[in-house]
This record gives sequence, C-alpha cells and structure tokens, in this order.
Amino acid sequence: MLRLYIIGIVVLLVAIAANMLAHVWGVKTWYDLFVLLQEHGWLGLRKLRVKDSIWLFVLYPLILGGGCMAGVWCYKVLSA
Repeated sequence: MLRLYIIGIVVLLVAIAANMLAHVWGVKTWYDLFVLLQEHGWLGLRKLRVKDSIWLFVLYPLILGGGCMAGVWCYKVLSA
C-alpha cells in the first residue's frame, strides 16, 4: 500500500509540474480540452493546434509514465 502511495505522490507532483510547463509553453491542458468539448461538443477538437495535440496525446502521457517510473525508483530507495 505504501508503494502505491509513494508512486501516486510522485506522479501527482510530476503532473503539477507538467501542467505548469504547459502553461508556460502556451499549450492546452486536459482541463482546457474538456472545456472546449463542453462548449463546442466534438467540434471543439478542431480548435486544437498541432502542438496542443502532440502535448496532450504524446508528451504528457510520456511525462506521466516517467513520473510513474520515478515513483517506483523512490519507493525502492526509501524501502531499502
């Protein structure tokens, strides 16, 4: 249980940092995408730029995956 907690905390911190980075870079976050979908339905997807799509569907998941791996590493270090 402690393992999942530590991994979750690290992923959360990485996600917060990634969202701050998205804001600095001027790309849309998942929250922005959900607002677009709520306001415009599926046509809101047309309002995404290429860099928004690359961020949301490629880079952000890779960053969170790295956060998961970092969480596993942190658990191993702390439990050793």
